[in-house]
Amino acid sequence: MRGPVRSGRPGAGAGGAVRRGVPAGLLVPALVGVAFLLLPLVGVLARTDWPSLLHHLTTPQVTQALRLSLVVSGWALLLSLLMGVPLAWLLARVPFPGKALVRSLVLLPMVLPPTVGGVALLLAFGRRGVLGPWLESTFGLTLPFHTAGAVVAAAFVAMPFLVISLEGALAGLRPSLEETAASLGAGPLRVFATVTLPLLAPALAAGAALTWARALGEFGATITFAGNLPGATQTLPLQVYLLLQDSPEAATSVSLLLLVIAMAVLVALRGRWTGGAVREARATPPEGAAAPAGPAGSAELGAPEEGPTLETSPIRPGAGVGAGPAPAPAAEESDLRAELTGYTRFPLTAPAGTTTAVVGPNGAGKTTLLRALLGLTPRAHAEVLLGGRDVTRLPTHRREVAWVPQDGALFPHLSALANTAYGLRARGVPRAEARRQAREWLVRLGVGELAGRRPAQLSGGQAQRVALARALAARPRLLLLDEPLAALDQTTRARVRHTLRRHLAGFGGVCLIVTHDPVEAVSLADRVLVLEGGEAVQDAPPAEVTRHPRSPWVARMLGGNAWKGTAGPGGTVELAGGGLLTTAPGEGTPPVPGSPVLAVIAPEAVSLHLARPEGSPRNVWAGTVRELTAVGSRLRVLVTSPEVPPLVAEITPAAAADLGLTDGTRVWTAVKATEVTVVGL
Repeated sequence: MRGPVRSGRPGAGAGGAVRRGVPAGLLVPALVGVAFLLLPLVGVLARTDWPSLLHHLTTPQVTQALRLSLVVSGWALLLSLLMGVPLAWLLARVPFPGKALVRSLVLLPMVLPPTVGGVALLLAFGRRGVLGPWLESTFGLTLPFHTAGAVVAAAFVAMPFLVISLEGALAGLRPSLEETAASLGAGPLRVFATVTLPLLAPALAAGAALTWARALGEFGATITFAGNLPGATQTLPLQVYLLLQDSPEAATSVSLLLLVIAMAVLVALRGRWTGGAVREARATPPEGAAAPAGPAGSAELGAPEEGPTLETSPIRPGAGVGAGPAPAPAAEESDLRAELTGYTRFPLTAPAGTTTAVVGPNGAGKTTLLRALLGLTPRAHAEVLLGGRDVTRLPTHRREVAWVPQDGALFPHLSALANTAYGLRARGVPRAEARRQAREWLVRLGVGELAGRRPAQLSGGQAQRVALARALAARPRLLLLDEPLAALDQTTRARVRHTLRRHLAGFGGVCLIVTHDPVEAVSLADRVLVLEGGEAVQDAPPAEVTRHPRSPWVARMLGGNAWKGTAGPGGTVELAGGGLLTTAPGEGTPPVPGSPVLAVIAPEAVSLHLARPEGSPRNVWAGTVRELTAVGSRLRVLVTSPEVPPLVAEITPAAAADLGLTDGTRVWTAVKATEVTVVGL
């Protein structure tokens, strides 16, 4: 009989099932392994002479060895930091030949027997070693049998723990954070000090603690290379070795001290020494979820500001409604002229005060275009003139270009206010003035009450507004937005889009916004740049792109049917997938027969019938319904046919019910010749 099902307690879900199903063949050896590791520690605790513990630890020999151990481990940690941090950076960030060999050399002391390490050090730095005579003759430095030798030995075996901790943390650090900081005007040293180092602090602290603990307990390399001289190289582990011969009880007491120190370090680290990815303290709440309680808890986006409806009345620069003081990037013009080569290959021109929407399928080169303008990608190169100034060979932080990547890339260790002020501070604005301007921008974008919150305490919409405020506050000549609204739900997206449109209206520089949303492209941009395969397929005003798309992807994005083909005689189009399409003469010069064209058919221009229609339609095909999708108050019906490529029709639910449409229904599709738009490619 099946027992009751329990839920709502730890272990009741899949994890609990896993625990209940652990096979004895694995569990028993695992428990034996734990006992194997635990019993020696129990032995130390059981054999410790507790009444004499304090006496054993306060003898002159032990206190002297303890002081020396602290000195040696401290200097070893400093030496490891000086060499290990740059080495970790090199391994994590710089590709170079032989990296695997260098990483193996870093890890070698961890697997090398300590006495072998001591012999190697002696042969390298001893008086008859490779460098020993030179060090002694040039600097008067003798390492063997001196405290400096004990420091070198401890650093040799301990530094790898610091390097692997930092390398893992650097590898897990989001590159967009440092790249965004550079785009806001921060130089390499400032980026490292204000972004990289604070985010690495937990991994650095963990690696440093483990390095220090390993140096404190070093024995084999020290006694082999530096000897066992009281007051000079006799550290606490060496003292334990001597006490074992004369006073085993005292050796046990000192061993307990070292054991407690090591365990305290490991417990404090809680497994972080392995250098996993840098993580934010709290994940960003999903859009639509309540933000954490606080004084600004009710400031979630709010109602959209009053103004014209976004979808129906695009605003051009200078027409903003209550946008506040315009953030004029500079007194001179900030027009953009760029020549792109590599994966993206086309000329790009944009006058000052305009916004260009960059659209295209995945892999078209949209993000590559933005990164090329920033100088951040080897995939493409951009010769860039910004306001008549050649910035091609300038580093990212000197180009006066601000970037908002897809994830916003807010610095998780800074508040919303400090994030927004970052670009101003990087450009030398005094702290008080930078914070004042940053607060004004946050207020303009409707998140002023959230100035004191960190990114993990913001919803997706709030974080996007802060990222936009940060970019605009930096007063760039060129503003690059990479799908800034993609992560938002529909309601929030409309509100943030409204705010974005108002502020782009007063922006005096050039803005490029990558988007997959036709509403964003039409409502935010003065021009639409269509990319496919790294090339510019179309660059025209939104209305022109909407009426005459030159890309099948754009036509489908706008909800239309787009078929590639070749112009034929008498207004016909020979479709690339097979079939013939009849068109009517349209505006302008008809395409030359034999030239490539794109035939665009609006879904609402496609009629569906259960029997072959009679009358005026000149394009009639038999097909099968394959998919029905609700779009607002209408239905989109996908029909496949052996005669022509798949065709989408848009009808009312009532019409679909009258026709009895379901997946697999046989229908006839009809399109009037006058409803077909032909665009030359």
